[in-house]
Amino acid sequence: MKSVRNHLSLVVALLSILFSMQLFFIVERSIDAYKVKLSQNYSVIAVSKEELSSDAFSKINKIISQAQEIAPDSVIKKLSSDMKSTNIELLKLTLPKFYKLSLKHYPSPDEIKKLKSDLLAHNAITKVEDFAHTHDTIYKLLLLFKNVVTLFSSVVLVVTLLLIFKELRIWQYKHNERMSIMGLFGAALWLRSAVLFRLAIVDALIASFVSFGVFAYLSSYPWVLEQFRNIGIEVVVFNPVDDSLMILGVSVMISIILASLIVLGHKEEA
Repeated sequence: MKSVRNHLSLVVALLSILFSMQLFFIVERSIDAYKVKLSQNYSVIAVSKEELSSDAFSKINKIISQAQEIAPDSVIKKLSSDMKSTNIELLKLTLPKFYKLSLKHYPSPDEIKKLKSDLLAHNAITKVEDFAHTHDTIYKLLLLFKNVVTLFSSVVLVVTLLLIFKELRIWQYKHNERMSIMGLFGAALWLRSAVLFRLAIVDALIASFVSFGVFAYLSSYPWVLEQFRNIGIEVVVFNPVDDSLMILGVSVMISIILASLIVLGHKEEA
């Protein structure tokens, strides 16, 4: 029973690290997916005295992916109820050109400022509407959410590492007498500490496989998928290859590093 409790405490500590790490990845992927959606809906309006092509706009700033001219017919229709057809055609010729500019990605506030500055520096462009206030609010909210999740994951990582280190230290003290006897008979340090490393690696494998199962289940759980559909994005909750290797590598690496620190510390005390 004691052995089970020893394993359980280490497994739970490792699981908290792996869960917080995977949740951070999910949040990061969600933010990236939402930025893609925002970039598809977000656009800048430019007013030009002359006709400009998409290539011309792309040369002004590389973030511009496409320029679409906005037909002035709807505006003219409101003004032309009592106008003759010749005057309407003349009005079309005198009106400036309006362009809807689509961007390659959702820009940062600095990129928006540079884009507006580059556009206004062009001789033909007279006005730019970048909807900066709305954009800045959304961007700052996304950044704040990401920073909060990063801070939370960092705190969980530090606290859990300390708990794992303490648990391994307690386990070492329990077997200190056996390790000392092996040392008297000339056993190498790695051999005396083999059981400690075995415990750490076994628990790392157990925590990894539990994480695989939980996130593989969540990745196909209807409620989770529905939440992402409600905000119109698709997110990879769990990648069976990349995420599995990452979880396994992190779990084993943490366990081995902490066990090594304890073993080296024991050597110095001896």
